[in-house]
Amino acid sequence: MNHAVLQNLHPEHVEVEICRAEELAQRRGLTSELDEMWSYVGKKAEPRWLWHAIDHHSGTVLAYVFGRRKDAVFLQLQTLLEPFGITRFYTDGWGAYERHIDPEQHHVGKENTQKIESKHINLRTRIKRLVRRTICFSKTITMHDLVIGLFINRYEFGVAL
Repeated sequence: MNHAVLQNLHPEHVEVEICRAEELAQRRGLTSELDEMWSYVGKKAEPRWLWHAIDHHSGTVLAYVFGRRKDAVFLQLQTLLEPFGITRFYTDGWGAYERHIDPEQHHVGKENTQKIESKHINLRTRIKRLVRRTICFSKTITMHDLVIGLFINRYEFGVAL
């Protein structure tokens, strides 16, 4: 507590507002970290990207899509995120984000994407086919997306299939 400021502060200049944490979060709006993660199907010449978004404060996965590293795939993710009413996006500055997110809502930098980068490490540790140097890889796009999708649905969304 800054006692020097409190001594010079007049009560008529102080406004106190008490509200529940949920209400405060709703007023501030939802903030999200967005990132993409590389893997491959069959051979490294055929990359497959996991694009996903997490809640910046809780680390909860909000949505994910698979595809190439193209704007069209990011737009699919953006469509899935619309119902959340996200007011601020934190990204690493990949071109698709800069082209399709309003600059007032977009913040580029690694300082606010630590949680999603941590998710990448956890996914790479727990799913062998996401490790860059591995002999375990998917032979088809369908199996690749199913294995990773089932893992995310089970451990992030709590949906046992």
